[in-house]
Amino acid sequence: MAVQYSLEQYQQGLKQGNIAVLSRAITLIESTREQDKQLAAALIDSILPYTGRSVRIGITGVPGVGKSTFIESFGMQLLSEGKKIAVLAIDPSSSISKGSILGDKTRMEQLAVQQNAFIRPSASSGSLGGVTYKTFETILLCEAAGFDTIIIETVGVGQSETEVSHICDFFLLLMLAGAGDELQGIKRGIMELADGVVITKADGENAAKAKSARNEYARALHFLPATTSGWIPEVKVCSAYDNTGIKEVAEMIEKFTQHQTTTGYFQHRRQQQNVFAFQRLLQEQLRNLLLGKPGLKEKIHQLETDIAKGSISPYSAVLEIFK
Repeated sequence: MAVQYSLEQYQQGLKQGNIAVLSRAITLIESTREQDKQLAAALIDSILPYTGRSVRIGITGVPGVGKSTFIESFGMQLLSEGKKIAVLAIDPSSSISKGSILGDKTRMEQLAVQQNAFIRPSASSGSLGGVTYKTFETILLCEAAGFDTIIIETVGVGQSETEVSHICDFFLLLMLAGAGDELQGIKRGIMELADGVVITKADGENAAKAKSARNEYARALHFLPATTSGWIPEVKVCSAYDNTGIKEVAEMIEKFTQHQTTTGYFQHRRQQQNVFAFQRLLQEQLRNLLLGKPGLKEKIHQLETDIAKGSISPYSAVLEIFK
């Protein structure tokens, strides 16, 4: 049976940077047991003074763009600069079995064994937006454990990926070159939120295509509205295979952080992250509260049957629930 930690043991372990305690603390906040929720809330409240000292980087991109490969090379670059990094890798859950592969530690073999790196794969559990409901709290735990760079690797499922931008300081969009019309596949919502764009796999025969794509994306960004902070998003090219361009990406994020701190927008964005986390968790709890009402599940099942038969419209069915 797993050892149960007290609040004080969790606090002490995180303060010491104990990875085993950090892992257990993340499991605690992901738990749906009521007693665990109470302990998790007390733990998060107690560590708040030790949080906020990291740079939170959200990384997204379509499947196949090479997110995990990029993150491993990028992580190794940050480690060489003396950083201590945590990678929160969100794996998509099956809508059928509710299970997930959780294979990021396998894909990041070199990074996973580094002393100052921590990789935590978590299942999305059907949550949209490329993050789990507890990703924000996991970030706080990692910061309390002394990690100064937090990387959130998202599911990579399309338009809903924009949600991850609300819990990070720097939103990095990875794109592929040579996959057809470069500008055709741009989702405006994601491009408007991106603080930086990186064209991956810029090696071999694809190197020239990547440079051409960089120019096209840079031009496209000029047509988007100016950012509130005054930061102008940059476009870089890199190859994790050749390990080229990775250092330039790190320099871009450092430049961004300095700019945001100087203008005061960094703190403003942090405040927005806190409020967003509250709103998202509130929505989750209200949904659970509603669906937990006695007899409601049976009522919903009956309405689904009626909707399938065509005897009632979805709109009327929803109104019926709220009566």
